[in-house]
Amino acid sequence: DTFIKSLAYNLTKAQLRTVEEVTQDMSGSHLMSRLIQGDVGSGKTVVATIALINTVMAGFQGAMMAPTEVLARQHYESLTEGFKRAGLDINVELLVGSMTQKQKKEAYQRISDGTAGIIVGTHALIQEKVEYRELALVITDEQHRFGVNQRRNLSEKGRSPHILVMSATPIPRTLAIILYGDLDISIIDEMPADRLPIKNCVVDKS
Repeated sequence: DTFIKSLAYNLTKAQLRTVEEVTQDMSGSHLMSRLIQGDVGSGKTVVATIALINTVMAGFQGAMMAPTEVLARQHYESLTEGFKRAGLDINVELLVGSMTQKQKKEAYQRISDGTAGIIVGTHALIQEKVEYRELALVITDEQHRFGVNQRRNLSEKGRSPHILVMSATPIPRTLAIILYGDLDISIIDEMPADRLPIKNCVVDKS
């Protein structure tokens, strides 16, 4: 609630509905396996952030795996800034391949001793050297970019963690049921009112 109040905008009805579905899943007697589908800019990440906050507040760790370092760093920065703005004392750890051995070693230590509540990274999150203290939520962003084994490897780092997958790729519901038959599906089908339109651009190397 503190985090939601600190946002500079109101959540859409679709976001609030999805938050409700996720929090109900996580507080129930069964493990969550849910796909959040919504266009770029529809606000999937905010929902994922609320799920991560819930996890840390309950005394566990959450991990978010992104397909590229650029995206992982974006998530890391937005989480860090968002928690600072809301006055939440949550430690976020970044783990990506380009870090030095020393940086990685220090990160591994914070992850294994539980200092890091939320761990954001690329497939570096599933390296053998990474040991989590109490991983209870696994989120994969743009999840079609990961292989089944990569997602499973991250899940196996915890003791049966909740699973949340996000995708901006439109998948017809019938096909989604075939591809993700083991997942419940939340669709964020409403764009925030004051959202700037998304622009796709092709740029050359210069």
